[in-house]
Amino acid sequence: MRWQAGRRSRNIEDRRGLRLSRKTAGGGIGVLVLTLIALYFGVDPGVFLNQGTQTSSNVSTQVRSYNASPVEEELADFISVVLADTEDVWHDLFARMDKTYEEPTLVLFSGAVQSACGFAQAAMGPFYCPGDRKVYIDLGFYRDLKDRYHAPGDFAQAYVIAHEIGHHVQTLLGISKKVHALRGRLNETEANKLSVMQELQADCLAGTWAYHAHKSRQILEQGDVEEALNAASSIGDDRLQKQSRGFVTPDSFTHGSSAQRVRWFRRGLETGDIAQCNTFRAETL
Repeated sequence: MRWQAGRRSRNIEDRRGLRLSRKTAGGGIGVLVLTLIALYFGVDPGVFLNQGTQTSSNVSTQVRSYNASPVEEELADFISVVLADTEDVWHDLFARMDKTYEEPTLVLFSGAVQSACGFAQAAMGPFYCPGDRKVYIDLGFYRDLKDRYHAPGDFAQAYVIAHEIGHHVQTLLGISKKVHALRGRLNETEANKLSVMQELQADCLAGTWAYHAHKSRQILEQGDVEEALNAASSIGDDRLQKQSRGFVTPDSFTHGSSAQRVRWFRRGLETGDIAQCNTFRAETL
């Protein structure tokens, strides 16, 4: 991916020097599991963290000096460029809809972080919190993306960011609010289906960003598209469930299968048309 010459975003909040810990009473492992499911690639964790769960917590914060390695600093620089590129693309696309794009903040953290959606640990993966309109990411996730999920490459890393920004776009367009309200009136199976639609739309919006970024700035190199498609496939619910427990339960999917994630990212990438990302009215996901 050609990124070195790109603009750097001003909307980076670096919290890597903060160390957070929490003692929790009540709620137990059930809350943690639900939060893990919610946070992994973008479901609003507030669905589980802020709806009256019987949990009380004390979060302690320590400020320490943080010495990032050269590799990590380059990755932080890369993230800043990708974030800036999403800003440029979505400002333009929102203007075409006679709307104003409000830029989100991307928070870099290490270990754990406190957001408007609650307390989150790095193991939960990158997430977007609509409560404060910020994207949160521990750079160590990219090591997991490469080693655990076998999805290396800089464009695979860019896809992760673009997906989370897709959730921000959904928030600005009022989609997330409608989904959240509707989920509360559905049974678990139907609510899960709605979550899948929301996640697949974010994948499509990530592809839409890539289409316009490449059209304007020729950011893609040979093999980049394959990297992103591999990443989308690697984090499908079916593959993750098969790896973790040896069997697949489609009714419990919250993000979509590998094939679905690839299909919707590709649709955005090939069309660059937001209208093509309406997963909520699609005959087939």
